[in-house]
Amino acid sequence: MADLDVIARIRSPFAQKFGIPRQSGVVESLRAQVIFEPAYRNPDAVRGLEGFSHIWLIWQFSEAVRDGWSPTVRPPRLGGNERVGVFATRSPFRPNAIGLSSVHLERVELDSRLGPVLHVSGADLMDGTPIFDIKPYLPYTDSHPDAAGGFTAAADMERLAVDFPAALLERVEPDQRAGLLGVLENDPRPRYQDDPQRIYGLTFAGRNVKFTVDGDTLTVLEVE
Repeated sequence: MADLDVIARIRSPFAQKFGIPRQSGVVESLRAQVIFEPAYRNPDAVRGLEGFSHIWLIWQFSEAVRDGWSPTVRPPRLGGNERVGVFATRSPFRPNAIGLSSVHLERVELDSRLGPVLHVSGADLMDGTPIFDIKPYLPYTDSHPDAAGGFTAAADMERLAVDFPAALLERVEPDQRAGLLGVLENDPRPRYQDDPQRIYGLTFAGRNVKFTVDGDTLTVLEVE
């Protein structure tokens, strides 16, 4: 089988894995850009794409590539204790470290230097993630409102209340604030951690955001 070509890379606020939403679309206010590799910066390749509201990104879990694989994994949604089959999850630790994300296509920009740039929202990818392919999302076949969610159906989707002092929020770029608040509301901690004294650090858009979580309230302590 031929090797897969990297056709593009994502530009996102996440410099590390911690804090990235567990699935695409969870935080719609997150903004990112798909930047094509030089060999694929041909405007003809995206002709007609602007007519679609959503697209699929097929990408590599570049931080999870490893030799060998395990038939079972421990999903964070199940507390990290119960094992299920790897093909019943979206774990990055798979025989082929490939991810699939549905994102909202905000607009297609034709940049004089970078060629076509896809502005998207709701992405769950770390900055620099390699992208193998892009496909349009087709609502008549890709949407299944009656689909069963397996063990994720009972997962707790409650949001945290975020106490973010105004003076600290001002240190974040205005166009990044909604995305950061969305990430914090969705509780970026591993599901098995529940220590109100623990201070977490989240790198987002070049800032280190420190916070604690006590019950259903997340309190931002510092933005560096």
